[in-house]
Amino acid sequence: MRGNWGAAFQIGAVYVGTIVGAGFATGKEIVEFFTQYGLLGLVGIGISGFLFIWLGTRIMIIANRIQADSYKEFNEYLFGKKIALVVNTLMLLVLIGVTSVMLSGAGAVFHEQLGLSYQLGILVTCALSIVVLTYGSKGLFGVNMFVVPIMIFFSIVIAVEVISSDAASLLLIPELESRNIKWMISPFLYSAFNLTMAMPVLVPLAKEIDQEKTLRWGGFIGGGALCLILITSHISLSALPNVESFEIPMAEVMKNFMVAFYWLYILVIYGEIFTSVIGNLFGLERQLKNTIKLPSTIIVIGILAVAYVISQLGYGSLISFLYPLFGYMSLILLVLLSRPIKRLPKK
Repeated sequence: MRGNWGAAFQIGAVYVGTIVGAGFATGKEIVEFFTQYGLLGLVGIGISGFLFIWLGTRIMIIANRIQADSYKEFNEYLFGKKIALVVNTLMLLVLIGVTSVMLSGAGAVFHEQLGLSYQLGILVTCALSIVVLTYGSKGLFGVNMFVVPIMIFFSIVIAVEVISSDAASLLLIPELESRNIKWMISPFLYSAFNLTMAMPVLVPLAKEIDQEKTLRWGGFIGGGALCLILITSHISLSALPNVESFEIPMAEVMKNFMVAFYWLYILVIYGEIFTSVIGNLFGLERQLKNTIKLPSTIIVIGILAVAYVISQLGYGSLISFLYPLFGYMSLILLVLLSRPIKRLPKK
């Protein structure tokens, strides 16, 4: 049982680490989908948390039962081979796009918060990613088991500090104007997009687990932790005036409420970005190595080279345009995952 629980916590940590990328860690993504809607955003977070637990677990159970090596086989099961060809191509483009956003976020942390070169931040992240991924899934597990608990701890501490210092601001609801419909759509777009991003990592990991019970607990732990981090981050960001104007709003929250831990939290933000970079690269490499007969390290370097070029467009521009677009593209996955799982032979 101890081993099963250990595996469940590892799965949960990788699940969280893959999703909490540049937009999530810096707070920009949370503002875009939830915080700008005030208390209504909190309702949206509840919906997203439920979807993360339910559908994240379903992804892993399906992948385990059909013994899928990558998201290619998983999509062929969901969509059929002909449609899956189109879906897999789109997912490849989306994953490269999101990896570019992550690299851009790393550059933004170096430039905006550390006063260092934007390009240096991207290049350091690329180099560290190559090193970690030479260890395969062990490297992925190791980084996430270190970063994710620290991230959860900080998100809770900051939220408690904000509530104790400025609880009144959390009761304010911004003028929604024409956006009142968007708050209802946001949790589904957000969940669809992030589940699509997690799938390339969760699918090959699920194949390696023997017991479905371990996968269920891993999905519950990961999805529950994501919901907790979203709630605490939303509370913290709600206390920041003009929150939509900042590239890295969570860093501004730290400056206002916990300045003594500011530099430590910057490292946490960078660690969160890094876990998503290596998660995306892990999934992409698993997919591409079936068709490109090259060493894994060369494939990873090739993906990073393409992502580096795209990252030059800038972090804020990429996240505001690409994330909602990818969310709409991913909605069909949400619908298909919600259907009853087909009868499959037990292993």
